[in-house]
Amino acid sequence: MLGTKDLALFIATGLLLNITPGADTLYILGRSATQGFRGGLLAALGIGAGCLVHTMAAALGLSALLAASATAFTVVKLVGALYLVYLGVSLLRKGIGPGVPVAGLPVTAGARIFWQGFLTNALNPKVALFFLALLPQFISADAPNMPLAMLFLGIVFDVNGTLWNIFVAFAASSLAHRFRQAGVLAAWLNRAVGALFIYFGVRLATSRG
Repeated sequence: MLGTKDLALFIATGLLLNITPGADTLYILGRSATQGFRGGLLAALGIGAGCLVHTMAAALGLSALLAASATAFTVVKLVGALYLVYLGVSLLRKGIGPGVPVAGLPVTAGARIFWQGFLTNALNPKVALFFLALLPQFISADAPNMPLAMLFLGIVFDVNGTLWNIFVAFAASSLAHRFRQAGVLAAWLNRAVGALFIYFGVRLATSRG
């Protein structure tokens, strides 16, 4: 289809990769537990939008440019790392108190959750390199339009990943609703997620590749 090959294998590979926990999953878990399903849903949609940036970059060849330029990769990596650390510190600074469902917050709060999810994914240069390494393996050598094939595979990966993330948001919010007590769970989740975001940020900044 559109010059691709082994589409079923690609979908299976993508699902296995999506199931593997990372910064994106962590952000969805934190928002789902403290702001309920709507918060987790907005986080998942934001991450999905960020993934579309990498899909377009791969289709247009920008990911190849990022891989070829050590300076560009380092700049994007450091910006992404600083953002993760900033997000982690923001969560740590939140005091003890119950999580507030998105339905009870201003529209700007929901938008903030979405855009934080977007930036968490879009500012990770390793996702761009991952797309560049994975997608071409499932494109036929004689594909009539390579960029279109890359775009198609990226969208398939993104849609499946978003569906998985929405499931994670639902499961996490349901579990948190059962066990939340006087806001203590929300406070400790904020702290745990904040600390892990700082860890991911430092690890990204100090990674060599």
